[in-house]
Amino acid sequence: MASVPGSHRPLRKAVLPVAGFGTRVLPATKVIPKELLPVFDKPALQYVVDEAIAAGIEHIVFVTGRNKGAIEDYFDRAYELEVTLEAKKKETELNEVRSPIRAAGSMSFVRQQAALGLGHAVWCARDIVGDEPFAVMLPDMLMMAEPGCLKQMVDAYNRVGGNLIAVEPTGTPERYGVITPESRDGRLIKMKGMVEKPKREEAPSNLFISGRYILQPEIFALLESQGPGAGNEIQLTDSMARLMQSQTFHAYEYEGRTYDCGDKIGYLQAFAAYALAHDQYGEQAAETLRALLADKG
Repeated sequence: MASVPGSHRPLRKAVLPVAGFGTRVLPATKVIPKELLPVFDKPALQYVVDEAIAAGIEHIVFVTGRNKGAIEDYFDRAYELEVTLEAKKKETELNEVRSPIRAAGSMSFVRQQAALGLGHAVWCARDIVGDEPFAVMLPDMLMMAEPGCLKQMVDAYNRVGGNLIAVEPTGTPERYGVITPESRDGRLIKMKGMVEKPKREEAPSNLFISGRYILQPEIFALLESQGPGAGNEIQLTDSMARLMQSQTFHAYEYEGRTYDCGDKIGYLQAFAAYALAHDQYGEQAAETLRALLADKG
């Protein structure tokens, strides 16, 4: 059945593109997938998956690439490790090892065989997603929020349907893709366009597209016919702009903070922020950071 623009059909699936090389954080990512780099006590990817589950996502599609097999292994059982922890009665560690494992059949892995851009990566998930709305979650971008960013978006989507993009204010719109707003109702903004890295004085807003999307399945047909754009890659934003001609798009200024873990300083900020927010180790982390800063001074 063809979907209707503005459809309120339930959101059940999320696509996580995890095929990138992580060139901005080399050499750490030479042999370790950037998505599995630890952010304090968990891989970055685990935070994104937890956000998806908390938003009610039932099926996660990972779009992987060569040398990313460790991601699939991370979400699988580790029998030898579990047996060892059981024998040593390390219940806390055992529960932590088992926590990423989801119900059988609730995760799928499809390979992007060439680095042709985010739009191409999303298109690779088309047969698994099928004819229903879906979320796209960029695993580089960690959203520290309560409730989670995607949960906030799902609540908004259930009111307005259509397509939805998470946005956040920035002082440097020239570095990002930003939205062109039409009207606003609280945190929900009706869009009439998007601009990629505008000149600061020409930016239509200071709201940048921050790595979470809810899209209707018609995007797949547009991605299939989408030619290369910026960087000679198939850009998701180009097909989104085409879809905007026939379907409604809203932006949602979510309540929280975005950390870009694909950048070395962003990764450092995320590591520190999640350490400070940890229930058990937060105060010790603060004392440690204060001591290091005092030594530096």
